[in-house]
Amino acid sequence: MRLERARRKRDDPDEDVDSEINWALENAKSFALDCSEIGDVRPLAGCSFSCDGKFLATCSLTGVAKIWSMLGVKSVSSLKGHAERATDVKFSPTNDQIATASADRTARLWNTEGNLLNTYKGHLDRLARVAFHPSGKYLGTTSFDKTWRLWDTETAEELLLQEGHSRSVYGLAFHPDGSLAASCGLDSLARVWDLRSGRSILALEGHVKPVFGISFSPNGYHLATGGEDNTCRIWDLRKKRLLYTIPAHANLISDIKFEPQEGYFLVTASYDMTAKIWSSRDFKPVKVLSGHEAKVTSVDVVSDGQSIATVSHDRTIKLWSSKNAENDRAMDVD
Repeated sequence: MRLERARRKRDDPDEDVDSEINWALENAKSFALDCSEIGDVRPLAGCSFSCDGKFLATCSLTGVAKIWSMLGVKSVSSLKGHAERATDVKFSPTNDQIATASADRTARLWNTEGNLLNTYKGHLDRLARVAFHPSGKYLGTTSFDKTWRLWDTETAEELLLQEGHSRSVYGLAFHPDGSLAASCGLDSLARVWDLRSGRSILALEGHVKPVFGISFSPNGYHLATGGEDNTCRIWDLRKKRLLYTIPAHANLISDIKFEPQEGYFLVTASYDMTAKIWSSRDFKPVKVLSGHEAKVTSVDVVSDGQSIATVSHDRTIKLWSSKNAENDRAMDVD
């Protein structure tokens, strides 16, 4: 897709990319609270949209993950099986399978009906986050045992055990073309890994406190990190250096997501009870999403970039939509 866009821009130099970016950012300014729903009886820890945007998965400190239909935000199934609190949940980028991570040291794979498909065992301490490889065939897990691991989703075989962080590993993201992974952790570092060799090829130093959120931009050469020093840092992988530091929040940043289609904006979630949208052109603030009454633990952006989900320790799921999305829904109703 990235190559196709590059060819289009090469073949049609008159295509006004700036106006496309301006439109996307103006659209992002229109994000507003669409609905708020109590997600569980205990604080929520993670959220993830399905690849088609029809479902949202959430998980909580009860150990249960839930699947919600985006048509009216109704709970359609529960994923029960973890012995301790659930720490993260992710939808596969290629199908309707869901992965969950837990403090019980396991990750699990489910379908949307709530049936357990696989269990991934091997970590020696509680898990923090999970991430699917873009192919959907592999699952990455991070843990407080100072490692992250790569698993075959189908066979549950451990393919890679990656050591390199000196403290707990927290966040994990895969490059859009699937060749690289990036991890971050409590040692204040982000590391980029070559999945073919299993080697750490780049250490990104700059944060002065633990790093919790990490996300690749769809263009493939920007990486965003955020953590306990309240900053979001943008790294240029081509130049192997820090590109920009955003003094983003008044408390730690718990999660970061680039808009997945073109990467025109990114969203940060924070313990200061807000999520914020930033332009990826100049990293200026675009919109503050305020409404939660406790720390925001996770954020996700739907594949078309028109909706954002946030979950919080106030036990609510909040769905934020742009005017564009609202207009589309109104047309569907008509």
